[in-house]
Amino acid sequence: MIKILFVCHGNICRSTMSESVMTHLVKQRHLEHHFQIASAATSREEIGNGPHYGTVNKLRAVGIPVIPHRAVQMTKADYHKYDYLIGMDDANIRNMTRIAGGDPECKIHKLLEYAGSSRAIADPWYTGDFDTTYDDILEGCEALLACLDPE
Repeated sequence: MIKILFVCHGNICRSTMSESVMTHLVKQRHLEHHFQIASAATSREEIGNGPHYGTVNKLRAVGIPVIPHRAVQMTKADYHKYDYLIGMDDANIRNMTRIAGGDPECKIHKLLEYAGSSRAIADPWYTGDFDTTYDDILEGCEALLACLDPE
């Protein structure tokens, strides 16, 4: 079982979108039994809140089911529970590494690294651009899945 935790600042926009997109891609390929996919925040600001309406609207527009979710904060224990902890930008990576107490097993990465890019996935909370966020997340998730495809 490959365990992936997507992480962003609040766990209502980018990481929840990533969780839904990756879950959809995995189901399309009939690989559900190989993956455990979840998401979390580095902050406590949105704990308990559902996905942002912009995330929900974008996913519905492209026909991807929204994973039922309430924002949670990443914990140190998550570092040991998950094989891959995937952040969206450099601030996420710094905060994830701080929460985990380091990254001795090199499990923490930015999503677009898997697509060969050092770019960050812009936070649509600030930009309002859920289309670009979705495009970047889809690119990253497809590349990540290609790297991890267990079959």
